[in-house]
Amino acid sequence: MKNRLFVIFSFLFISVTIVYGDSNATAFASDSNLTLEQKAAITKQREELALQQKQKELALLEAKKERKRKKKIQEYEQELQQIELEISDENMWVKSYASYLTSLDVKKNLEAIRKRIQYLSKNAKTPSDRDELNALISKESILASQIDKLKGNSSSPFSELITPPKIDEIPKISNPFDVFTGLSLIKKLNADFEEYKKKKENLAQLIVLLRKEFEIYKKLAHIDVSGKYGEVLKQKQIELDTFERALDTMDVTLNVYQKRLDVAEININKGIEKQIYGLVKIGTVVLFVFIVFFLLKLVVKKYITDNERFYMANKIITFTNFTIIILILFFNYIENAGYLVTILGFASAGIAIAMKDWFMSILGWLVIVFGGSIHVGDRIRVDMDGMKYVGDVLDISLLRITILEDITLTSIMQNRRAGRIIFVPNNYIFTRMIANYTHYSLKTVWDGVKITITFDSNHKKAMHIVKEITKKYSKGYTDITRKQLNKLRHHYSLKNTNVEPRIYSFIEPHGIDIEAWYLTNAYATLTLRSTISTEILDAFKNEDDIAIAYPTQKLHVSMRSQEAVAHDFETV
Repeated sequence: MKNRLFVIFSFLFISVTIVYGDSNATAFASDSNLTLEQKAAITKQREELALQQKQKELALLEAKKERKRKKKIQEYEQELQQIELEISDENMWVKSYASYLTSLDVKKNLEAIRKRIQYLSKNAKTPSDRDELNALISKESILASQIDKLKGNSSSPFSELITPPKIDEIPKISNPFDVFTGLSLIKKLNADFEEYKKKKENLAQLIVLLRKEFEIYKKLAHIDVSGKYGEVLKQKQIELDTFERALDTMDVTLNVYQKRLDVAEININKGIEKQIYGLVKIGTVVLFVFIVFFLLKLVVKKYITDNERFYMANKIITFTNFTIIILILFFNYIENAGYLVTILGFASAGIAIAMKDWFMSILGWLVIVFGGSIHVGDRIRVDMDGMKYVGDVLDISLLRITILEDITLTSIMQNRRAGRIIFVPNNYIFTRMIANYTHYSLKTVWDGVKITITFDSNHKKAMHIVKEITKKYSKGYTDITRKQLNKLRHHYSLKNTNVEPRIYSFIEPHGIDIEAWYLTNAYATLTLRSTISTEILDAFKNEDDIAIAYPTQKLHVSMRSQEAVAHDFETV
């Protein structure tokens, strides 16, 4: 299109030139034959033709300039559209500024409405004025609610965005658990700093686009004759200045915030280093304590051969070890131990009531361990809630005794159960009956067998037989008990130390009871009882003058009674 217009204008110019040249030639050819008036008219005509030609050329030039100007405006507007596409409406800075402008407009409208309401309140005379007043009052309430929602945007468009995240008071790193809190806080502060930094970078990118947009509007205002871009240019100048001031504020704020962040990070890192150093120091002390008690356990294992004593000594060493470690940790991480002791003193009454059984069990454990009344492996009997449990001690923990119920006479005669794991609270040592069958290395107990013979049996002979049998089968336990009692004299006052089997006889309604009491192993009383019982039974069967009694009755009938019965029968 451009080339075609150029060809047309060139052709017209050449044609005019040719015509003009021919006329000049003709005129000059006949100049000698013209008068002065004719010559003046011709000259005037020529000047008019030249002026018209010049005006045509100027018009063509102006049209060309107008087309170029419109084309340039169109190109600038396309660039503006491209920039507006790059400036997204979802940009936080754009949204904040738009909210700011909205708040200004709402505030301006609200002021105008209030002035109008004030005027109508004084001068409303007609019904239309009163209707307008009511409508304005409703509109005022709506705009006032909008102002409340947009509160803060009227004073500063970017008050929230340019304000850096608040750095709270840095917590003191006073224990190893605070190390994780400190690391988490550093991570959070750095994340907040990076987010604030991204806001600044986003604002800087936006300002670059706004400057491009401002330069384009500046060019449009220069080439536009209507003046509409001049007003837009003023608004864009205000907008650009606002964003640039926000960027300058963020530059200063970012530097201050970074320095505060560095100070906070340094303080946290110092606290973490201190705790790590303390952990290393405490770990070294704890390791030393472990080594000392490990060596102590080796010494105990070497010089204490009795398994029960070794078990109890091992328990005491372990408890002492952990107690010392807890005390080390306690005094390292409790800054004001006296204050804590005061609190515990006030709270001790409530704690003692709420956890009475626990405290009594711990106290019972101390009595058991240091008093030596019960050891692991001992056979004990516990009376609990009307039931009797006999078994071997498996473990003595801080709160309870664990026993394994065995088959004993108690199991046979009363419980009809055995093999259960029984858990006995340590506080039962103060309130319940607990009998130890194997206390202080005394592994034997007295057990007895009872057998009843008839009144006409040779009871002396029967007692002798029973005594011999019990002496035969309990001799080994008798010797062991004698040695153990001699050792026990050093700790207890023993009056009767007779360990020989004891035979007793008692007159009962159905015969003579012979009871034999003998010493036997506390862990195998039923076995020896069964052996002795069968031996006595066999021995009595071999004797003619000894009969085992059982509930019997004898009926004595005289001869006179028999004859009377026979006579009465014959009469009938």
